[in-house]
Amino acid sequence: MPVAASPSSNSAQPADVFPNASLEPEDLIEFPKLSKPIQLLITKALALTHQNLTYLYGSADPKEGGMDCSGFIYYLLSQIGLKDVPRSASQIYSWVRKEGLFKAVLSNNQGSFELSELKPGDLLFWIGTYPTANDPPITHVMIYLGHEKQTGEPVMVGSSDGRTYHGKRRWGVSVFDLFMKFANPHYHLNGSTKFIGYGKIPGIETLEEN
Repeated sequence: MPVAASPSSNSAQPADVFPNASLEPEDLIEFPKLSKPIQLLITKALALTHQNLTYLYGSADPKEGGMDCSGFIYYLLSQIGLKDVPRSASQIYSWVRKEGLFKAVLSNNQGSFELSELKPGDLLFWIGTYPTANDPPITHVMIYLGHEKQTGEPVMVGSSDGRTYHGKRRWGVSVFDLFMKFANPHYHLNGSTKFIGYGKIPGIETLEEN
């Protein structure tokens, strides 16, 4: 669960965060067996993690020096050739739901059967990371990468203003732990924040495999 300020606060990066984390496609266990479109998606997503991009609310362009969570998704999906990609997390969620591709997760158990169909390249959705008037009230979205070879842990990629990688807070476009981990007991999770489910990206498997 992210520890996130309201986007309207435009808060600066805290002093207690670590540098953004990156991986290469070959660092992921499942990568060689993925379809070409999903490999392209993950390769381009990980390339963005090497650009030292901060979390920047309202931005969907790396040339601005940072992006917000849905801006990262919008930019990435547009770059791989998908058309009419929604811009906000709420709209992206609705896009997936309308295509019948969403899988709800009600359990708080990381080993729940509800996660059994989660695949690399799927979109991940949260509510409650900040107050919103959006309907539906989805506030956070990222992309699942699979399991990293080094640790065997599930990881994801996107832009955040406070999630963790290997238990240390990161800020910006980075690789992150799928399940939030804090090494410092003084950090308190936002109890209203909840992961609600995942879904495949509409139309991605129909992209030409160049």
